[in-house]
Formats: sequence, C-alpha cells, structure tokens
Amino acid sequence: MWPDRRLTDLFKTEFPIVLAPMAGVMDAELVIAAAEGGALGSLPCAMLSAEKTREQVNIIRQRISAPVNMNFFCHTPVETDRAHEATWRQLLAPYYHELGLDPDAPINAANRAPFDAAFCAVVEELKPEVVSFHFGLPEPKLLQRVKAAGAIVMSSATTVKEAIWLEENGADVVIAQGADAGGHRAMFLTENISEQPGTFSLLPQVVDAVKVPVVAAGGIADGRGIAAAFALGAAAVQIGSAYLRCPESKVTPQGRVALAQASDESTVITNVMTGRPARGVANRVMREVGPISPDAPAFPHAATALGPLKAAAEKQGKVDFTNLWAGQAVRMGKEMPATELTRALAGAALARMAALSQA
Repeated sequence: MWPDRRLTDLFKTEFPIVLAPMAGVMDAELVIAAAEGGALGSLPCAMLSAEKTREQVNIIRQRISAPVNMNFFCHTPVETDRAHEATWRQLLAPYYHELGLDPDAPINAANRAPFDAAFCAVVEELKPEVVSFHFGLPEPKLLQRVKAAGAIVMSSATTVKEAIWLEENGADVVIAQGADAGGHRAMFLTENISEQPGTFSLLPQVVDAVKVPVVAAGGIADGRGIAAAFALGAAAVQIGSAYLRCPESKVTPQGRVALAQASDESTVITNVMTGRPARGVANRVMREVGPISPDAPAFPHAATALGPLKAAAEKQGKVDFTNLWAGQAVRMGKEMPATELTRALAGAALARMAALSQA
C-alpha cells in the first residue's frame, strides 16, 4: 500500500492524488470525474465570480459526496499602467490587423481576482474540505476564517524558503511545485525564475525542511513519477497536464491537437500571456514576442489585449494566442476518462512501488 497515508487520511480520499486546479480549461465535470476515481478534485476559482463558484460547487455536491478543494490566487493586485498597456497594444497591433481587428477598440479587462472577504464568505458558506492558494497565503484574518470554516489549507512553494514561510504562516500542507510544472509559477518570495529547482530536486529538500505533509507537483504524469515522488518523501502528488486530454476537460479541439503533438521540448516558461511567469505549450505569440518580454504588463493585465486575438484565432482553428498551460511531461497525457485515468495512475504507482520493494 501507500508508504505515507497522512494525506489520504487527512483528505479522506482513496488515493494520494490531487487533481491540479487548471483555470480556464476545466470546471465541475473534471473535478467530479477525478474524485470518482479516488483523487482530491480541485476547482479553480480565480477566474470565477462568487456566484459562478457557488454554482460549480453546488453541481459537485449534488453529484458526489467526495471532498472538494477550492483553489484561489492570493496575489497583490496591481493597477493598470496605461502607458505600459498602450505600448503592449502597439506591439500586438500587427496581429490585430492580420486578424481584421481594431487594436484601439475597448476590451474587457482580464479577470484574475485575488482571494478577498467576498470569496472568504463563499468558503464559509460552502465549507469545502480543502482550500488551496497560489502565490502565498491570504492575509491572516482571512486565513483564520478559512480555517474556522473547517478547511484544510494548502499552498504552493517553489523554493525551500517559501515552504518554510508557508508552514510558519499557517499552511497545513505544502505543495512543492517544481520548475517542470505547468501553469503559473507559485513564487511569492522571489521573482527569479532561473533559480527555481525541478520537482525532484526541490521535493526532498522541502520534505526535510518542514514538518507538515508535502505534495509533489510538476512533471508527474504516470505511475513511475508517483512512485518516485513517494520515494523522495512526498505524501501525495498533484497532477494536471495528464488530465488535459480527458473528455471532461474544456480544452478546445485545436488545443487538444496541440497537446497531442507536444513533445518534451514543447513547453516554455513565459510572461507574455498574463504578465506572470507560467509554463505552457509554446505558441506563435510566445515565440515571436517572448517567451519572456519586458513589454508585457503586470499580472494579469497582459492577458487583456490578448483576449480578442485568442478568440479570433480560435475561430480560425489556431492556437497562436491560446495559453495551453502544461508541464514538461505533457506528452505523457492520455485520452481517457478522468475516472479511469486516476485509477490507472494509482494502480501503476502501487505496482511500481511493489516491484521496487521486491527488487
């Protein structure tokens, strides 16, 4: 069986697998399917309104009795810099003209809201079993309210220093997010992406540095990766990219093609899509403007001007401006229902660990 049952016991899940919250490409359907397979399902809430969050959680509760993780961003909002925005839109203007769009037309602002009192009230109302945060932790008063609502609190660390900070400031579980992970870097005590260790370098150092259970995240997409994470001291794994091609995900048809064709060399860390470093499958704008550009406005404002380009290109069947967040193990994803995938991952990991114990 599992060598460390702290998190299966704490989460009350069958398997020590956490479905990564992947904003923009999933909703309640993937949460439900992964949970039915025995994982902890995570609902990404950072791009949802309080009303939509409530609706999604209610759908989950009506369908399954499994525990739920609600995930939030807790970045410090940055006001729009109009001069910087104008420079960014000018840089993107040739793409607008190419797609027959007006670069000066009004655009709805990108929505990446940090955790606040309104979201905290939703947590208190819905009482999820787990609440996870990205980019640190919310202010102490809000965190106290989350814990008082009965939620286990998780947050991601990209360095040992961040892991220690999270433990000292109230996290019950630390997610060790390696550089090979897809999506936004969880970093909050540093901005230097060149210093972030890979998962299997970071994980044992975090395990040694904190007393709380540690979840390994990044580059884990099969039973071998899960077994390796446990060998290095993890109490669970968080997996996202492996689920992207499941039928329950909301990845577009053209996005699914790009994911299916991706290789180990296909992903890059870029700030072009949102203004904050994130790993995803390289697309046209990442290659031509970035992948790291000093002209990209601060998070999340870089995404605003890319919105019309993304919509227009997707109508043409292109992903030139689509942020397909994925980790370096993206090619290992499977086209199979998430419930089956979860059970296959757990079964393969247990078989691998059993084989190693007999070697």
